Amino acid sequence: MAVSHFDEKSGIVPCITKWGRWWQTVDELHIEVTLPVNTKSKDIKINVTNSSITCQILGKTLFSGNLFRKVHGDDTLWTLEDNGTLLNIVLTKADFSEKEIVWEAFMKDGSFKADPLTYLEMSKKMDLEKLQIKIDILLCDSLKNTAALFRRVNKDAASNEHLVTSVMAKFNICA
Repeated sequence: MAVSHFDEKSGIVPCITKWGRWWQTVDELHIEVTLPVNTKSKDIKINVTNSSITCQILGKTLFSGNLFRKVHGDDTLWTLEDNGTLLNIVLTKADFSEKEIVWEAFMKDGSFKADPLTYLEMSKKMDLEKLQIKIDILLCDSLKNTAALFRRVNKDAASNEHLVTSVMAKFNICA
């Protein structure tokens, strides 16, 4: 299962479908399709444009249509995992002004719509992710300002800057 660093720490809120599940982050839409045992990559056809997706397995269309919002079709990543029983598709949300919108379904026509409770949990999860991003930015700015202050105040600026840099690296800040 391909998940972001934030999802690794906090889990996912999936929308269950007849063919698998999907979930989202601020930046991405993740789709997992359960496959027959020993499915090969040659049995899979994924076509993604900036506004649509088609997924065919063994010649059968599982889903096809316009996406709820725009994505970067060229950035689509799909992987075949678990001995050919799991297909992961990752779509990158495109329009920055719409990235923070919680998709209530992954298709524009409402197909594979999250039930109200799942949608609410997805919204909470994305709010937490957005907060974490803001905190990381503020912490990064604060550490950069601290390093600048060290450079001005102390003669041994290189040592202090190394200290700040190592703290930033240890906690994966400003990476």
